[in-house]
Amino acid sequence: MGATLLYENKILGEKVSDDVATTRGSLTIKVAAMSNDADNGCLGVSGAVQFEHNGEQRGNTFFDLHHQENYGDDEYDEEDDSDWEPINHLVIKKWFCSNCTMPNFDDVYHCDVCGEHKESEIFSHELLKYSFGDGNWNSINTESVQMFQGTSCKSSTAMGFDERMLLHCEAVMKSHPHPERPDRLKAIAASLAAAGIFPGKCTLIPAREIQLEELQKVHSSDHIEAVQQSSCLLSSYFTPDTYANQHSALAARIAAGLCADLAIFIMSGKTSNGFALVRPPGHHAGIRQAMGFCLHNNAAVAALAAQTAGANKVLIVDWDVHHGNGTQEIFDGNKSVLYVSLHRHENGRFYPGTGAANEVGVMDGKGYSVNIPWSRGGVGDNDYIFAFQHIVLPVASEFAPDITIISAGFDAARGDPLGGCDVTPAGYALMTHMLSSLSQGKLLVILEGGYNLRSISSSATAVVKVLLGEIPRYDMSDVKPSKAGLETVLQVLKIQLKFWPILGTKFEALRAEWKLIASNRRKFGKRRRFLLGPIWWRWGTKRFVYELLYGHRKMRRHSKRFLL
Repeated sequence: MGATLLYENKILGEKVSDDVATTRGSLTIKVAAMSNDADNGCLGVSGAVQFEHNGEQRGNTFFDLHHQENYGDDEYDEEDDSDWEPINHLVIKKWFCSNCTMPNFDDVYHCDVCGEHKESEIFSHELLKYSFGDGNWNSINTESVQMFQGTSCKSSTAMGFDERMLLHCEAVMKSHPHPERPDRLKAIAASLAAAGIFPGKCTLIPAREIQLEELQKVHSSDHIEAVQQSSCLLSSYFTPDTYANQHSALAARIAAGLCADLAIFIMSGKTSNGFALVRPPGHHAGIRQAMGFCLHNNAAVAALAAQTAGANKVLIVDWDVHHGNGTQEIFDGNKSVLYVSLHRHENGRFYPGTGAANEVGVMDGKGYSVNIPWSRGGVGDNDYIFAFQHIVLPVASEFAPDITIISAGFDAARGDPLGGCDVTPAGYALMTHMLSSLSQGKLLVILEGGYNLRSISSSATAVVKVLLGEIPRYDMSDVKPSKAGLETVLQVLKIQLKFWPILGTKFEALRAEWKLIASNRRKFGKRRRFLLGPIWWRWGTKRFVYELLYGHRKMRRHSKRFLL
């Protein structure tokens, strides 16, 4: 796959073009190249380097569908501005929230998205005071290696974490901070430390890099090479929203390796359950592409590692607010892995646009992809728990998995800048508790998204407490979904009935309930129409006056009968 290499002589300011035919994968790079390194497969070019990939047309990115198309590019303008003149005395000042990274006008003192104060001291707060470089981690790592190398030792809850994953960051600072940042891991780890959970009650497993043969079970060779190639460059982009630096490939290999080992330790009985505190996230990474902040698919790697360790059937529940298109693609035709995703969809308008209810798998995997696509934002605890009660748990129990993996994105949490939903830490804790009843408690939780530091730290802490045995407090007697939530559950039940007959009784009961609600709504609508006056007056006269005033004289045929 060819590409054009442009490099700039910084002294003379001259640009020279050359052709390069060895660029692999869908990697777009704007970089300052590093030194030649033949052993690592780095390109032997010095100076400022830019690759422009001429391969497949990319789809929508995170920022396209979150209305941030020109993310970090203040100079982007397709219109002719030759006659533009600056407006004197107009200076638009803004500040970026330290908690969720969202922009706010300078005269606003609390973030419009998460409510964080303009002068927040979150980074000096107890939340982020914990030091990762004080030497404690080395001693913890030594103890964990000794523990997990033994055959008789067993831990209740294992934790996967390594400081080197913090090195993965956006090297080129832009006008808008990137939401997928190292502070996400710091916030969660510090919250766990403040709660006395980790280090303390959880056991840290030794970190290792995932091996090539393990990655090749999930991703294509071109994709693996493209990710590895980014280690030769100071800054690179797979898509406009998916960055990499020289440490990103290593961080991705460590994240995948930790997830694989946690799955193996759980299956071998060395630990009851585990939490993978890892980044970069993975559920958007497909067979051939990195996207949506994701490089390697950690959940897919863990699922196949669990099967290598003895699991016949694996359940993956993805509650990230975005559909895990990469995970679904990898297991679309595999009936030994059941993939269940609850995500905001909005008829394909929400990133990544996949995950409709009728996407059920292909060939032998038909019925083993269960998508629960919310039709709008704002869905909260009751909608998720209602879906768990009527779809997730019945299907999962019938499937009878040997291990359950949660792709735990916390971007459906209240106050998240990208999710726009309303799940609370108590809701995440209850969903974790409900899933712990499956596969004899063999449960692996893998961090995916979530970009509000306060919400992801409190939500992750609530989940880990459940893994440690705490029973969540939640009033199950008052679980009533929203109208949109009920409609989505009914839609999914109707589609999945042919694959999971156990859903039949729940579908009939809910359909009867929905008919009753619809009937009451129609009666109320008739009473309201009568009280507000005759329909011909409200629509006929107002339409006529509007068109008379504004010159819209052409009217639809069906509206003529309403004219006076």
